[in-house]
Amino acid sequence: MRNIKLVLEYDGTNYHGWQTQPNLPTIQSTVEKTLGKLMKTEIQIIGAGRTDSGVHAEGQVANFHTTSQMPPTAFQKGLNATLPRDIVVCSVTEVSPEFHARFGATSRRYRYTILNREYPSALSRQTSYFFPAEIDVTRINALCQTLVGKHDFSSFQKVGSDRINPVCTIYEVHWWKKEPYVYFEIEADSFLRGMVRAITGTVLTFNRKFLLASGAKSMKYQDADTQLHRILEAKDRASAGMSAPAHGLSLISVKYKPYHFYGE
Repeated sequence: MRNIKLVLEYDGTNYHGWQTQPNLPTIQSTVEKTLGKLMKTEIQIIGAGRTDSGVHAEGQVANFHTTSQMPPTAFQKGLNATLPRDIVVCSVTEVSPEFHARFGATSRRYRYTILNREYPSALSRQTSYFFPAEIDVTRINALCQTLVGKHDFSSFQKVGSDRINPVCTIYEVHWWKKEPYVYFEIEADSFLRGMVRAITGTVLTFNRKFLLASGAKSMKYQDADTQLHRILEAKDRASAGMSAPAHGLSLISVKYKPYHFYGE
């Protein structure tokens, strides 16, 4: 059996997330059906991240096993010729048998994109969150460093999630501005369901408090830092802010320990 690795880019607008669901269009089921037609046999693929409904990807990783001798370039060309236009295969490589897209990942990196100006966009409305209020990038970037490290992120987990262990290690968080957009990137060993969107929405709530017109009523950084610690310690989703919309979020990349590539 050969082990084939795919790197995928997709617009998640028209899909109910990555994972296959009965009678609903998903990224996984769409790719599997297309592979099945291409190879004339049923194929199951494993994804690195189970992106939610409406979430996009620039670097989703997947793998599948096959006895086909089709070269990687033929897989890529065949898939891109038949997949819907909102799903693209960026690369195909043959990897060692032990490679596993999900369990072999050492970290995943997400980016949240915010359109930060006075009017919305017709072109990026499905890939960015329109937020017209001023964003104090410097202060919220400093505030988010509180999240770096190993913590129980239950307060940022979507209600009803079936994950047993809510502990994750965040390696890096970074907010920056490039007119007219504000970007938030976060890398961790794993993520709870809805975690990035919940963090984004909560931090934007703090941002509003930072920017209150009255200096006496505006929140100081020290108070915000204390409150964010309390949210973490509460381990209760109700203690954090509302989640930012799904369409601003994208899975950027997935990292792995070194593994062996096979030639074509």
